Amino acid sequence: MLHLQSESTSRWLEQVAQHLDEILIDHAHCERKAASTAMNLMNAYTEDRELCKQMKIIVEEELEHFEMVWSLLDRRGIAFRRLPSGPYGRRLNALVRGGEPQRAVDRLLIASLIEARSCERFRLLAEHVRPRDPELADFYAGLFESEARHHTTYVQLAQRFQSRERVRDRLDQLSAKESEILAEGSPLPRMHS
Repeated sequence: MLHLQSESTSRWLEQVAQHLDEILIDHAHCERKAASTAMNLMNAYTEDRELCKQMKIIVEEELEHFEMVWSLLDRRGIAFRRLPSGPYGRRLNALVRGGEPQRAVDRLLIASLIEARSCERFRLLAEHVRPRDPELADFYAGLFESEARHHTTYVQLAQRFQSRERVRDRLDQLSAKESEILAEGSPLPRMHS
């Protein structure tokens, strides 16, 4: 369903265990960035009314999630602050091809993969913290469905630019690259490290 070619490793869960506060702060930034990505796609493809309609929905949901994480940070006494970005998103976005419609397809599919990985990580995080932090586990379990829906929406929108077969082939290629990037990891404890 999520088109991921690898599963997160125990290395990431070790980062979560050691740096949960920083992971939560990064999650807030991820939600803000996800809203920004959807807005950028809306701006780039303004003539596509259906794309714009779906991006509006995603922007609203991502900003709502941002506010939810912000509130969670406040309740836990964790100061929201700027963090250096990990390499994951930057390396994925470097794979975007030039020229349309390939550029549109890649941008949408990379957004879909980021949403898919977030979905997988939210499930893992919920399972990992449930024994000692049921509130946080419930919070992450509650986000799973919307992230999966966003992933599907982005894949479907890519099919407005190229055939389903070409989109699936490119999704497979990008998913393989996403797995390689994730396998290299990052010393920074991030939602996508």
